[in-house]
Amino acid sequence: MKGVIYKFQLLVLSLATSGMILAGNNERAGQAGASELLINPWSRSSGMGNSGTAFVRGLEALNLNVAGLSGVRKLEINYSHRNWLNHADVDINSFGLASHVGESGVFALSFTAMSFGDIVRTTVAEPEGGQGTYSPLYFNLAIAYAKQFSDRISGGLTFRVIHEEISNVQANGMALDAGVNYTTGINDEIKFGIALMNVGPAMTYRGSGLTTTGEIPESGSPITQEQRSQRFELPSLLNIGLSYDYLINKVEDSTNRGLRAIHRITGAFNFRSNSFVPDWYGFGAEYAYKEMFMARFGYVIEGESGISDLGSNAASGLSAGASVEYPMSKKKNSGTIAIDFSWQDTDNFGGISSIGLRLNL
Repeated sequence: MKGVIYKFQLLVLSLATSGMILAGNNERAGQAGASELLINPWSRSSGMGNSGTAFVRGLEALNLNVAGLSGVRKLEINYSHRNWLNHADVDINSFGLASHVGESGVFALSFTAMSFGDIVRTTVAEPEGGQGTYSPLYFNLAIAYAKQFSDRISGGLTFRVIHEEISNVQANGMALDAGVNYTTGINDEIKFGIALMNVGPAMTYRGSGLTTTGEIPESGSPITQEQRSQRFELPSLLNIGLSYDYLINKVEDSTNRGLRAIHRITGAFNFRSNSFVPDWYGFGAEYAYKEMFMARFGYVIEGESGISDLGSNAASGLSAGASVEYPMSKKKNSGTIAIDFSWQDTDNFGGISSIGLRLNL
């Protein structure tokens, strides 16, 4: 078992080192695509400024540190809806299912789709429209597996399929995520996490929208020319996080397992090293009362953008959220149902709001 743990840690660290070599070059920002992979679509973890790399558990770990997926007890179902940049008519819907398999493994499947509404179709001949509308389709499908190697160490891998499409052009790709969590302390109050995300081959657009038709000047014969689309890289990144739980009034938990604190205060820090955009630092705090009522906030500081005194990410700044999680019955080890809400400040775009529903069975 120790050999397996060592090999997995070596894999993540080697991938992380390769990611850090490419990190933080603002001049390469225009070379990346599939930027929807940088968005955390889940309602709970987004309320802390995405600073939960070390302590996130369950399905939401797929977008911060897949190792946290190992925290699923039996079965988790999660749905989240985000209104991305309010009043922009852009919605993000995510659905996930995770199940405990074997003695200490968890298998998960999640689907995230972005909706942009109807866009007027224009051409060179008719720049004002008149050709109807089209609706872009962006989605990614994630398949993940995480395992609790010991009471201190967990790790996981995610395979992600990416699809971007308009009416006549589309691109397909794939990416791999890997992460490790380490927990220590008398009450497991200290947590450390590291994850490398969005590592995969370059993508390119293909389709009839890249072709043009015309006539040969002398003969008048029709001719079709196909334009080649420039390949673009995935926005790979490295997450490093640390968190600490301050527990007050620990009591025996009658509905779940072990000890539970009546009051819990969690502080978290996260560093994200981006390959194509400025790095950022996330800070977050969460207060929980009997793990039933939770309030949280976060703040993201973006590194030097090189664009005047403006950041390159509209979503940096303050975020906040709350959750209500209640046992389905008074029986021991009963499941819970939770409603999550988060709000994130943005520059000039009216903020980002999110609401989600979680079932832990």
